[in-house]
Amino acid sequence: MNLLFVCSRNQWRSPTAESIYKNYSGINVKSAGTEPSARIKLNSKIIEWSDYIFVMEKKHKQRMCENFPAETKDKRIIILNIPDEFKYMDPDLIEEIKSKVEEYIK
Repeated sequence: MNLLFVCSRNQWRSPTAESIYKNYSGINVKSAGTEPSARIKLNSKIIEWSDYIFVMEKKHKQRMCENFPAETKDKRIIILNIPDEFKYMDPDLIEEIKSKVEEYIK
């Protein structure tokens, strides 16, 4: 199963999610950002690679679907509703991500 986590700058939230799930058996994980200043920028190849796409906010899904309409057409995109108020590996962020993602990867 290939999981993609998306936030704005790929700095705190999506890299945290990637770190959480990178050692899970049977799961491949990547993260990216929607902003031009993102550490790793979202692109068509990474979207096509993914089985599930988890976005932190509704605006990330909107940007992704606007910029990559063909690639996102048949993709399962889940909005996690996690605001940009956490730092990398913040314990509250980890708990929030796990509580919202676990049901999809069982």
